[in-house]
Amino acid sequence: MSYNGYITEQRIDGADDGPLAGKSVAVKDNISTDGVVTTCGSAMLESYEPPYDATVVERLLDAGATIPGKTNMDEFGMGTTTETSAFGATENPTAGDADLALGTDTGGSVRCPAAFCGVVGLKPTYGLVSRYGLIAYANSLEQIGPLAPTVEEAAELLEVIAGPDENDATTRDAREEGADYEYAAAADGDVEGLEIGVPTELLEGADDEVVETFWDAIDELEAAGASYHEVSLPSLEHAVEAYYVIAMGEASSNLARFDGVRYGVSGGDEGNWNDSFARSREEGFGEEVKRRVLLGTYALSAGYHDKYYKKAQDARAWIKQDFDEALDEADVLASPTMPVPPFELGESLEDPLKMYLADANTTPINLANLPAISVPAGETDDGLPVGMQFVGPAFGEKRIIRAGSALA
Repeated sequence: MSYNGYITEQRIDGADDGPLAGKSVAVKDNISTDGVVTTCGSAMLESYEPPYDATVVERLLDAGATIPGKTNMDEFGMGTTTETSAFGATENPTAGDADLALGTDTGGSVRCPAAFCGVVGLKPTYGLVSRYGLIAYANSLEQIGPLAPTVEEAAELLEVIAGPDENDATTRDAREEGADYEYAAAADGDVEGLEIGVPTELLEGADDEVVETFWDAIDELEAAGASYHEVSLPSLEHAVEAYYVIAMGEASSNLARFDGVRYGVSGGDEGNWNDSFARSREEGFGEEVKRRVLLGTYALSAGYHDKYYKKAQDARAWIKQDFDEALDEADVLASPTMPVPPFELGESLEDPLKMYLADANTTPINLANLPAISVPAGETDDGLPVGMQFVGPAFGEKRIIRAGSALA
């Protein structure tokens, strides 16, 4: 029985040799692949074939990787469980039929699936990896990142895709930021002398078994030579609200291009252009996308921009400041990746607010544009995986890779 892991299964072969030769890398369906349907999980783009490869796809193929297909996803990345996909939900996604994968992380969509599937997911510093060819949901938040069985393999994939790109003005050269691209070498498991900060706010309200598993992992790190102290980041109280105001505002703007004329489902030629535009979006977008576009448009509208969007951006600056100050006193910060164990299909759609709040530990890192990695920390009594998240300073990928490799 198919688990519906791919929207399009179409093999794309890379170079004959390279660091990823012999490896299969599944690619999320919002990353452009030349001549291969790229839907973003939406009926709006069900037949769209990009005329070019995303930069990360070019780099994968040049490194010898084989792409087996385009993976299922929530529509335009708006969701947690793939249930908002126009092509149906993915069931039991830990099938293991690809060696590695590329995802995109707007508010946790690399780290959340990694935590829920018991694998490693790394969200890079904003600007480390090119976004050229990514069909974005929220430009200022989103990054492409690797998923892999181990931290070392995730680091090897990051080495391939990282680096500046003339097609993406937001990219930066890590070497100019005092870093380098030797990520795999950092996956040595050596945490002797590592100082870990634990933000207490990211433990509040979390499931008891998740918290217990987290502290067991901290004990394991202490036994390996690390130490920890608790820290407070008071700004995190506003993180989820700030994230959704900003993300929905950017989504409202980004998705305006899908009008049925240049891109997307045609609304037909009956009536005037406004009628056709409305039909295109009514038929092409799912309910969650419509909800977020409407809320984002409201937040950006005259009379409400200062009340909502500007305040959200002010909160974002405060959150970034809190993280920077905490990382002045610690090498990395650590928390549970998700405050709850994996939930069953149907639970999050019944309560959208619950779905939004499940991102409480991941969205702040996107607001701060910092790197973070989720690694397996253990399991609940029911055998469900629990992830542990490490956060580092900007371009501090090697720190979080070293910390994570002590566990995975």
